[in-house]
Order: sequence, then structure tokens, then C-alpha cells
Amino acid sequence: MNLIKVHRIGHFFYKNKIPLLPRIFRFIVFLLYNSDIPSSVVIGENTLFGHSGIGVVIHQDAIIGDDCIIGQGITIGGRSKNPTVPIIGNKVYISAGARVLGPIKIGNNVIIAPNAVVIKDVPDNCIVGGIPAKILKENILIKDFI
Repeated sequence: MNLIKVHRIGHFFYKNKIPLLPRIFRFIVFLLYNSDIPSSVVIGENTLFGHSGIGVVIHQDAIIGDDCIIGQGITIGGRSKNPTVPIIGNKVYISAGARVLGPIKIGNNVIIAPNAVVIKDVPDNCIVGGIPAKILKENILIKDFI
């Protein structure tokens, strides 16, 4: 069983307001994959975690779109004094070690480079990288890279 399947079971219990079981599945994810992915996180269809999602931390209110790939060791969360968290679009590739922080929106067909720190909105069809992340290339088709 992989991380996404365990999360989806916990998310099912969370959506159906079945007490205690979502916390148990969050704990199972932590024990098996060393990741903190609450059952309340909305993860779209066909989204995958690279290397079993080892070291992934996602805020409980985050939303991740369809057909995304999430690398190991990434963080998707808020910033100090701002409870709003990122919304990740469809077909987004978040490379290993990247941080996506704050009240931002990541567009569709985006590649986030390894170890990038994204703290501003990212438009559709581009590659971002660096600390803080900047647009490296625009008007890309993600199928050309993955």
C-alpha cells in the first residue's frame, strides 16, 4: 500500500465525519512514510508522491489539483501570522525539497525546481526556481519535461 492510498482512506473517513479514524490514518502515514499529511488535505485524482512521499509536510487546509507529482521532502504550508495556505493547480510537478508557502496560488502546468522556495503566485505554464522562486521559463508544455 502506498501513501496516497492510505491518505485517501483517511480522507474518506474525514469527509464522512467518522471520528478518530482520520487521526489514526494520519498517524499511519507518519509512521510508515515519515510524512505529515492530515486527512483533511484535498488531493486531486491521479496525483502521485515520488519516493513514497518520504518527508512530505502538507498543511491541513491545503488543496492539491489533479495529475500532480509531489517529490520527497517538500513542504506545502502557511507563513507566520497568515493562516491562508497554498492552492496547487492541475498538472504541477513539485521537485524534491521545494517549499510552497503562504496565501498563494500555483497555476496549471507548472514545474517547481528542486529546493525552490515559492512565496508568490505562479502563473500557468511556467517553470520556477530559486530562493525566493522566480519564473525561469514561460509558456511551456509540461509533457515536454515529464
